[in-house]
Amino acid sequence: MLHPLPMQLDVPLFGIVGLLVLGLAIVTVWQMVRIVDAYDKRALTVFGEYRGLLEPGINFVPPFVSRTYRFDMRTQTMDVPQQEAITRDNSPVTADAVVYLRVMDAKKAFLEVEDYKTAVSNLAQTTLRAVIGDLELDDTLNKRQEINARIRKELDEPTDDWGIRVESVEVREVNPSQEVQHAMEQQTGAERRRRATILEAQGERRSAVEKAEGDKQSNIIGAQGEKQSQILEAQGDAISTVLRAKSAESMGERAIIDKGMDTLEGVGQGESTTFVLPQELTSLVGRYGKHLTGSDVAADGQQLDSLDFDAETRELVGLDDIKEILGEIDQAAEMDVEELEQQAKAVKDGVPNAADADQGGDGA
Repeated sequence: MLHPLPMQLDVPLFGIVGLLVLGLAIVTVWQMVRIVDAYDKRALTVFGEYRGLLEPGINFVPPFVSRTYRFDMRTQTMDVPQQEAITRDNSPVTADAVVYLRVMDAKKAFLEVEDYKTAVSNLAQTTLRAVIGDLELDDTLNKRQEINARIRKELDEPTDDWGIRVESVEVREVNPSQEVQHAMEQQTGAERRRRATILEAQGERRSAVEKAEGDKQSNIIGAQGEKQSQILEAQGDAISTVLRAKSAESMGERAIIDKGMDTLEGVGQGESTTFVLPQELTSLVGRYGKHLTGSDVAADGQQLDSLDFDAETRELVGLDDIKEILGEIDQAAEMDVEELEQQAKAVKDGVPNAADADQGGDGA
């Protein structure tokens, strides 16, 4: 009755050992396998000794005695806390920045620096204060690109020894103290008022200039019109004079005879019985009488014609050129009228110095 009892005790013990072995195998496999993401690398140590970097994918390591340290190989963003600094012209400011960095050599980042993010952050803070301290307040507000470039240059050399590359540094804000901001606002307001005053004065000056220019153009056109009027009046007087001379030419000998007859009539009314007549008058009266009565007493056959001016007199009064003179006058009048219309249109359209340009052309 006592023999079956040991057999019952052996069966549960075997099951427990089997479970322990299975559990140990699972834990061992779990410790041996390391899965690395595509954007990561991991540093491997065995018994504290650096053994290398695990590449992305499935990696097998010695179980229970291995440790891995993850490094993100992508570009990382790190905020630089707000820093207080004093500019070269003793103006207090606060500034903060953003640093963009990337792990280029995971081995150096693991072996050369304890915590590369903390190290870069502290270095960026001190560099930011130093760069701002070398600049004046106006430069810190206006030369952001220069500040970014200087900070990046200062961070580049030490971070290379850590296997880190600083890709970019961006200063986000630079804020002066409240007193300085108030003074800057007053200065900005004064500058705006000054610009508004200048713009208003310039507008008034431009308006006055344009008004004076318009008055000038109006006076020029009025003077041009007055000049053309005087020219046309003088040309009309010349035409009248020429026409009167032409009419005098047509009178000729008839006018002289009529004048002589009037003289004879006056002489005949006198008390004297003796009269002395010039030979030229008697000759003209005879020719006139023959012409009127159709007598054939004078055999020379001359008729009473108009007296022609000699060549010098005709050239002096311009009888031969009367048609040409009239044509030139008409043409000049048409050109002057057209020129006045063009100048008036130019002034209406706002073209400056239109009349001056025409006067310059006439003078040339």
